[in-house]
Amino acid sequence: MRIIWKIAKIELQMLFYSPVAWLVILIFVFQTGWFFSDRIFEYAREQEMGKLTGWGLSYVGHNVFNMLLYNILQYLYLYIPLLTMGLMSRDLAGGTIKLLHSSPLSNREIILGKFLSMVVFALVLVGIVFVYVVIGMILIENLDVMWLLTALLGFFLLICAYASIGLFMSTISRYQIVAAMGTFIVLAFLNYVNMLWQGVEFVRDITFWLSISGRAEQFISGMICSEDVIYFIIVPAMFICFSIILLDSRVRRTTWTCKVLKYIVVFLVVSFIGYLSSRPHLMGYLDMTWDKSNTLTKNSQEVIKQLKGGLTITTYSNLLTDDWFEAIPERVNFDRYHFKQYIRFKPDIKMKYVYYYDSVKSMRMMAFPDTTLSLEQKARRIAHLHETKFSHYLSPEEIRKIIDLRPEKNLFVRLVERESGEKMFLRKYNDMQGHPGEAEITAAFKRMVMTLPTVGFLTGHGERDIYRDGDRDYARFATDKWFRYALINQGFETREVTLTREIPDSVSILVIADMKQPLSPEESTNLDEYVARGGNLVIVGEYSRQEYMNPLIEPFGVRFMDDVLVSPSKDMAPDVINVHPTSEATELAYQFGILEKRRFLKATMSGAVGLSYVTDKGFKVFPLLRTDSTGVWNELETKNFIDDTVCYNPKVGEEEQIYTTGLALSRMIGDKEQKIVILGDADCLSNGELFKVRNEDYEPGNYYIILGTFYWLSDGEAPIDIRRPGSRDNKLFISKDGAAILKVAFNWIIPILILIGGLFVWLRRRGR
Repeated sequence: MRIIWKIAKIELQMLFYSPVAWLVILIFVFQTGWFFSDRIFEYAREQEMGKLTGWGLSYVGHNVFNMLLYNILQYLYLYIPLLTMGLMSRDLAGGTIKLLHSSPLSNREIILGKFLSMVVFALVLVGIVFVYVVIGMILIENLDVMWLLTALLGFFLLICAYASIGLFMSTISRYQIVAAMGTFIVLAFLNYVNMLWQGVEFVRDITFWLSISGRAEQFISGMICSEDVIYFIIVPAMFICFSIILLDSRVRRTTWTCKVLKYIVVFLVVSFIGYLSSRPHLMGYLDMTWDKSNTLTKNSQEVIKQLKGGLTITTYSNLLTDDWFEAIPERVNFDRYHFKQYIRFKPDIKMKYVYYYDSVKSMRMMAFPDTTLSLEQKARRIAHLHETKFSHYLSPEEIRKIIDLRPEKNLFVRLVERESGEKMFLRKYNDMQGHPGEAEITAAFKRMVMTLPTVGFLTGHGERDIYRDGDRDYARFATDKWFRYALINQGFETREVTLTREIPDSVSILVIADMKQPLSPEESTNLDEYVARGGNLVIVGEYSRQEYMNPLIEPFGVRFMDDVLVSPSKDMAPDVINVHPTSEATELAYQFGILEKRRFLKATMSGAVGLSYVTDKGFKVFPLLRTDSTGVWNELETKNFIDDTVCYNPKVGEEEQIYTTGLALSRMIGDKEQKIVILGDADCLSNGELFKVRNEDYEPGNYYIILGTFYWLSDGEAPIDIRRPGSRDNKLFISKDGAAILKVAFNWIIPILILIGGLFVWLRRRGR
């Protein structure tokens, strides 16, 4: 070991006596200093602006260092070849390798000494970044230090891996430029090898594992995975062994078959170890982030624990859909990342893929130029265009023998199936994210291991329809398979019910929305029986329906007021009002708190009526939603809000005040708590209102009313609570002027000092 360290020491002296090491450090310090100080300055400026506007900062440390570390990764591969190109090439070209061999040194000691010098230089680069971490601890509130130390570990391991590759390439050629270019080529190959031969099942996992792409990103995210740690040990070890084998062949005469055999043996051993390390059952994880952001939340973990036995996720991909390419054989390993966190806790999850073609509504089919072609001919042309084997795709007749996906519109869908027979679909949604997230996946799993609430929607009296797509109907929030926040995608069962017979015991929440006809005596009796046994209720009224809806809620001490609420504004109709969750609402369900805290979200009601109530009917009453304190009144005169002008007239009894538009009621019936929610507007849950943007400064937030309401009614069973602790690093301990000084120091003063120091050492060395 002493000899190895001496070789490393000599190599470091030669490196720092040349301008190369100083040039790399200078460029590295300039780039990293610029990224770090610039972000600090931007956040310092935002913090001072926030003092004027009321907006605060969040995730300061996370954002500053994420940008810094990812920018380092983008340029790191440019530095290492400059450092490693002369490690062995210089000795081979100058003949000093003969002197090394004539001395009592083994090839193993020479290679390890050279590599150790690069390890030390890697520590220098990591030390520079560590300085930023120390400064960040001083300047940023509650900086997540363990996450950053994990990121630095990944950074260090990546440099060492790059250095081992550069060392091997330097051993191949006596020309430094050739060694540098060879290093670039190998690094490029290792970054993109995960794209090669992914369609061949036998070699898919090998080439995917061999790729260095994304390995360091795992550390930067704060996750230490045994697979990545082993990769950064055995891959550098492989290239070091290659270097020793190559250097041995320069000294000892061996046949080319013997040399090739040695390379193959080393590669096969590394591949075998790598294959074992990538098996889900043998992988270990350590999430170093303070909020465990890389790990499933506790609620999801509890659900996974109940999934006993085997679990198979079968992905059905239609060649004729717009997203057909997401699960093709070449992208199978990338697609599995959607379930990586679940495979961590349930390694026996199996992923299967089935490819087919069938009729579907998609942009590519709508734009197909030749309408005379059959479905098969169109599919063949698309397969030929994208150079994919048409024989891999099942015909409509063949796929329907396996499963009929027409109820899923033949779109991209996954079937989750337990060994015990339970099945559940996972779909893509019509939003920016597309794929289901933790909330939706866990909800699907939870429905397979326990009975979740069934929401019944009353029909037979002109209520809002849960299957139609009209603006006033309820398909989006109730049954729309492709809307992320629909009840069926958040863990609920939905069905229509009538009151012509007793409501089934399986229905735990009954929704009565905007009846246009009164209940018959028999229906009233069945509803009373449901209420008497403690069934939960959602009763949603609407202006002009009070005569039918009030008899339902008057037994609870609540009444829909007679007049519509208005709030005239320049941009919206007078009967469109903003509503806000109360403090009581935020305590009942956290979703109401999200709506209250996020200023860019607005909940609106159109044609709403206020709720009057008393508290002597045996219920605890909690106001859920209220209007603004000013500018809202009960309009008594104007009925035509399109052509007439709305004016506040207290003389006729109009009152400008805070109106309650949503109520929560609860009481104990035996050992069960009965819960009731009453809303003064049926449109606020409708298809049209959920997506309507009336002001470019705000996003519609009415679906938080839905999520909060049903979360409370289901006793927190659904939607799945996947909350994590909020941001802690929300403050900078530096002013904008101080950040400006810091920026000058990192951008100019420190790089100039390094330049002067490097020139001094280099010139002094040349003088000798």
